[in-house]
Amino acid sequence: MNGSVRIGSVRGVALRTHWSVPLLMLLFAYGLGSRTLPAYAPGRAAAVYAVAGVAGGLLLLMSLVVHEAAHALTARRAGIPVQDMTLWALGGMTRMDRPATARAAFAVAVSGPLASLVVGGAGLGAAAGVEAALGWRIPVAVLGWLGGMNVLLGVFNLLPAAPLDGGRVLEAAMWWRTGDRDRAQRAAGRSGQIVGMVLVAVGWLAFLRGVGGGLWLAVIGLFIAFTAAAERRRAELGAALRGVRVAEVMTAPVVTGPDWLTVDRFLSDVAVHVRHSVLPLVDFEGRPSGVVQLRRLAAVPSGRRETVRVRDVAAPLSRCTLAAPDELLDSVLDRLGSEGGLPVLVMDGSRLDGIITAHDIGRLAQQHSMAEH
Repeated sequence: MNGSVRIGSVRGVALRTHWSVPLLMLLFAYGLGSRTLPAYAPGRAAAVYAVAGVAGGLLLLMSLVVHEAAHALTARRAGIPVQDMTLWALGGMTRMDRPATARAAFAVAVSGPLASLVVGGAGLGAAAGVEAALGWRIPVAVLGWLGGMNVLLGVFNLLPAAPLDGGRVLEAAMWWRTGDRDRAQRAAGRSGQIVGMVLVAVGWLAFLRGVGGGLWLAVIGLFIAFTAAAERRRAELGAALRGVRVAEVMTAPVVTGPDWLTVDRFLSDVAVHVRHSVLPLVDFEGRPSGVVQLRRLAAVPSGRRETVRVRDVAAPLSRCTLAAPDELLDSVLDRLGSEGGLPVLVMDGSRLDGIITAHDIGRLAQQHSMAEH
């Protein structure tokens, strides 16, 4: 995810955090220290509330890590490769390959909410134990708040709405029942759109009645609705791509450009004669060397265009997504996130055979849609 940095690892899985997470934790710590703690345990020094609020925010952050780690470790136990975990303002995201079975998908999806519910129960139990044994109201308030937040997190994530974990559970259940993964994903997407818009309506009504948190609920609902719609479109695309080979959709022959030209020469001698926004590059020996976006060339300051080479602005071949002509297209697209992105360069050994752009994939999806109707 853009804007995230690595902060460590859990059992060998990289842990990253988005810049929004520290801001959100500070907001939670401020709310805990300025409102919740003074109301439950009045009469303490401001420094005590501040330290306890920060401690509560850090514990909440750790519980989010537990939630995502449960997904990642369950996936690894099921033999699913995991790339990394990323915390961000609306929760977290664990990047992994697609589960091969409905059973594995269900286990991975339900593990996160179950971990949050366990942490929540432990926090509430610890709060009750500390109150009964010691009567320390500040620790009791922090532990009770932490437990309640985790229970809320676990229950909310079980809503049957993609991209929430509950949507993944629904998708896995329908996949197991029907045997059709794409149909199950479309159903989870539709459910997510409905639940998201309901949350928007409820949040907005709450905000109009003076509940400040209603606006945050409406924002979350919008995120769920838009993401669910995107997942539904992705499922429809998956149906169009099933069984299609790379050679069937690629554009060939390929227009290429020499990577040794300066940006100025390339724009005047090559770019003006093509209609493409992205061009593969070749070196002196005619071998593919990378891909350049023409907008990146246009962004080079005019004073540097006579000295900067195109290859210095381009994405090198090592960062491009490569495919063989006989590969299945859907398996190639599954690799986009970890290997690079569009376009896909189609290679037959060391020879560039073709290129696949977003336009090529969109055309295939449109043809599939027209065939169905």
